[in-house]
This record gives sequence, C-alpha cells and structure tokens, in this order.
Amino acid sequence: MAAVDLVVTDLDGTFWFGHEETHPESVAAWRELERRGIPVLVATGRRLASTRDPLAGLGLAPPAVVLNGALAIDLGTGDRFHTSPYLAADAIAVLRAYRAAGLEPCVYVDHAEVDVFVSSAPSTHPDHLAAFGPSAREADLQEVVETVPVLMFGIMGHPGEPFAALAHALAATAETHVAGSDQYGGHSCTVTPAGLSKWIGVVAFCTRAGLDPERVLAIGDGPNDHELLAGAAVAVAPADGHPDLVRRAQHVVASPRAGGWAEILDLV
Repeated sequence: MAAVDLVVTDLDGTFWFGHEETHPESVAAWRELERRGIPVLVATGRRLASTRDPLAGLGLAPPAVVLNGALAIDLGTGDRFHTSPYLAADAIAVLRAYRAAGLEPCVYVDHAEVDVFVSSAPSTHPDHLAAFGPSAREADLQEVVETVPVLMFGIMGHPGEPFAALAHALAATAETHVAGSDQYGGHSCTVTPAGLSKWIGVVAFCTRAGLDPERVLAIGDGPNDHELLAGAAVAVAPADGHPDLVRRAQHVVASPRAGGWAEILDLV
C-alpha cells in the first residue's frame, strides 16, 4: 500500500450524509488522523460559507478546496492558497449558454461582500436560494460576468432535462458537472472554468505544505470527484457512491450513514 501524507475528502455523500449529518465514528477518525500527524484537506463543490460553517459546528477548521477547485483556503486562518476565476469572455459565454437553455444560474464570485449573485428569477430551488442568506445579492448578471471575477455557475434542485444540452454547448469552454438526487430533490449542475478540478487545488495545497502529491489518499462519491480519485495514490469511494467512482476506486468503504469514512484509518 502506498504511504499516505495527506487525506483529501469530499463532503456530501462522503464525509457526511443527508443534510450535513455526520457519523460519530467518522469525526473520531478525523481526530485520529490529526493525532497521527496526517492532515485532512476538504475538496468540495460547495461554496466557502456552506463548507466552513457546518465543519465549524464539528470543531473542524481544515484547509479546503471549494467550488470544485476554483478557490482554496485555510478555514482556520482565512489564508488563500489558490484561486482560478474565469476569463471574462468565458464567463460571458457560459451565462449566454445557460440563458439559451432557458436557465438563470447562480453566479459564484470572488467578491469582498457577496458570495453569489442571482437574477430576479433564478432557476435554482427556492430552498437553495434561501440557504445563501445575506451572502447572495440580486443583480444584473450580464454586468456581473463582465466586471466581477466569477468562480463558478450553479443550479440545484432542478429537473435535469436542460443540463445535457448545456454541457454539450459548453464542452469547449468550461467543465460541467451534473448530478441527480441532490439534497433539494432534483438535479444539480455546476460549471467551472475549463481544465479546472478539485485535484488542481490539491496540488496547490501540497506545494504550499511541502507534501508529495503522489502520497495522497482521496475519497469521493460523485462525478466531480473523477479527477480527484485519478490523481490520488490511494483512491477510495463509499459503497453508495456514483457507480463510475465505485468502479474506479481501489478501496470501497461503507456508506457515510454507517461511518464508512472511518475505514480510512485502515488504509493509511
């Protein structure tokens, strides 16, 4: 088995289940990794606040790669170690493609006061919109993509029919991740800059921390974790993850509902 200097974990469907529910054995295993001196890096499609706040509730403040690799930050110190916004021309093209599909996306930005800009009629689920709280602001999205660094576009809890055509339209411009059965009862669709992945954020962390990216264990469950598991020396997936990820994984652990994340301790 490869030596492991870093554990990288997805969150939804991997470390936690349902609506940010975590098995106590998984939290205990995280603490044990810390005791052994093995750092844990989060790699998620979530935005900064929705990553930081639930983890803080568990007493955890790890470094994190958020928005599928667009931003990486130490949650304990606030220090950023990676950012990869769209070129303005590409952000404009992505917004145009969403609108051609009849969709109004959430636009995730690198902005001092706002996490997400939305139009007056966003296509995302109302509960997803409400979850942003004061970190979201209504604006002219065309003006936003022309003037503000954009990190990601996204919609959650929506019927999946328009997303295949959107992904096809953006194949040369961006990375599109579509997943079904999200926490809002529909499909999710996130779009990040071309060539971007969680793994890029992992490499940035390893460079910063002086770690070897060839000594990484990564665990993930969804389509946006393909590059993560492909780059890792030890690739792990929960048994109820996406079938493609389960087939790719070198090790399959139990569902997060059963505390399967804790099985990582047997692999490091």
